[in-house]
Amino acid sequence: MPIQQTLNTAGVPVKIWTDDVDEASRQQLRNIAALPFIHRHVAAMPDVHLGIGATIGSVIATQDAIVPAAVGVDIGCGMVAARLSLAAGDLDEKRLRKVFDQISRDVPVGKAQHEDSRALVAAARPFDARLKALTDKHPQLLKSLGKFSKWVNQLGSLGGGNHFIEVCLDEAGQVWVMLHSGSRGIGNALATYFIELARRDIERQQIHLPDRDLAYFREGSEHFADYVAAVHWAQEYAYANRECMLDLVLAGLRRHLPEFVVTGEVVNCHHNYVAREAHYGADVWVTRKGAIRAGRGELGIIPGSMGARSYIVRGLGNPESFCSSAHGAGRRMSRNAAARAFSEADLRRQTEGVVCRKDKGVIDEIPAAYKDIDAVMAQQQDLTEIVHTLKQVLCVKG
Repeated sequence: MPIQQTLNTAGVPVKIWTDDVDEASRQQLRNIAALPFIHRHVAAMPDVHLGIGATIGSVIATQDAIVPAAVGVDIGCGMVAARLSLAAGDLDEKRLRKVFDQISRDVPVGKAQHEDSRALVAAARPFDARLKALTDKHPQLLKSLGKFSKWVNQLGSLGGGNHFIEVCLDEAGQVWVMLHSGSRGIGNALATYFIELARRDIERQQIHLPDRDLAYFREGSEHFADYVAAVHWAQEYAYANRECMLDLVLAGLRRHLPEFVVTGEVVNCHHNYVAREAHYGADVWVTRKGAIRAGRGELGIIPGSMGARSYIVRGLGNPESFCSSAHGAGRRMSRNAAARAFSEADLRRQTEGVVCRKDKGVIDEIPAAYKDIDAVMAQQQDLTEIVHTLKQVLCVKG
């Protein structure tokens, strides 16, 4: 289905791949489009919904500037998925419940983290010197990091909210492992620090913005290069975090399932990040806030909710979306609204056949709180093609 609509603004146009977008989100898109450094247009994906400063599900190409709050506080949040040599017949509920318990023991979730170990120290070593260089230059950052000073122990941990680990079956009955997480507390702390610096810079320059969360750093300004260094550090940490967790999950599966190997390519992609790219003849900074890169031939992951299908996709390289696509179903209800609207019985019905938590603590993640993933996929047929369709049989939530 082609682009649904173009939103006219006081700035550049906004191209939207859906007609399911509320007025508050439209206003956020208008605010972004009015910034003086936006390149060509703003692209809004089918899963677009209200965020902080910038809408989640937006792709923002900028010339010589970055908006830290548009990148967000979970820098480098994304997905990893791997296909295994196991098939549906290798899984039964008894085995799956053992796997669920094993993953829950091996991968810290929520605010939990790993105990000290040599393996963790070795995995974190590539990140040490660069983080020290940042904190030496920004000693105030140490205070901001605070309780996240033990970032090493969070490497290979899931976090909370909508982060998850799943065992899925594809359309051919092959087993996949898929998980969703980001840069944990350290990424949040880095983002929060630089977002506040950007706000102060804009206030000092007496620049009026429609939303203070659209404060930005201009390239060449005092803090621009340090923010880029911090955001790239967090993105690499998030990538490594997912790799570590995948190793832990595969080790857990090997304790309770028949012997297997990983088959095909492991897909590991960000959906909250900024990168330097070329679009429409210019080198620009592309911020994907709740969107994945979908360059021609590139593999990506688009998950549904904890009771819906997910998709492994191949990008079509559509220039109008800056070679991007949706990153998931996108919320249609806030967490508080979902917790008020649904019961544990609703959650059990909507996650039937999935080994997962079904208590009130995860009602805010109920499938009905999200947009229809199949509608999202239909609205972006010019952005990606479906390679595999996955349905979870096990889900560990943060």
